[in-house]
Amino acid sequence: MTATRTTRSAAIPESDHCGRLLAALERFRAEQAATAERWGSRLAASLLAGGRLLAAGNGGSAAQAQHLTAELVGRYRTDRAPFSAIALHADTSSCTAIVNDYGADQLFARQVRAHARPGDVLILMSTSGASPNLLSAAAAGHESAARVWALTGPAPNPLAAAGDEALSVDAATTATVQELHLVAVHLMCGAFDAALGI
Repeated sequence: MTATRTTRSAAIPESDHCGRLLAALERFRAEQAATAERWGSRLAASLLAGGRLLAAGNGGSAAQAQHLTAELVGRYRTDRAPFSAIALHADTSSCTAIVNDYGADQLFARQVRAHARPGDVLILMSTSGASPNLLSAAAAGHESAARVWALTGPAPNPLAAAGDEALSVDAATTATVQELHLVAVHLMCGAFDAALGI
């Protein structure tokens, strides 16, 4: 299967961003879309039961994490009650204080230890799956008895291995991984609302 993917991708010129995206999207749709939808349904059950979502990522993945939390606190397509969702990078005072006092590797872990409770979900997003601060956050999530979900680029990678569950996007470039992470976020949001009967 890996050889088929490599051959398919190799046949598309590197300059054809849309062609490579479409090929990766086809694989994602066939192999992983159902996982994103399952996560959305399970997230709805957790938040309805009083849990919260904590989300984290670096760079573009931070933007994806914040996009997800905004959809839950606000709304996706249809008006509904708000749900508790926190993007851990968005509190600049806490972030800069933690990095200054404890180092960058503890940026998210310290916040997870402060906020996570049993029944919460911690989603960690990384195109490389190798960010030390996300690996520390995963360990803190386990310590807090939160469910840890890793949304990463190609597996195997350390973050996918550190999560209770992982959705690892099979794509050759960081840009395409990020684009498919956004697709995953929207599938989760759609399934979340569907689980609420919206």
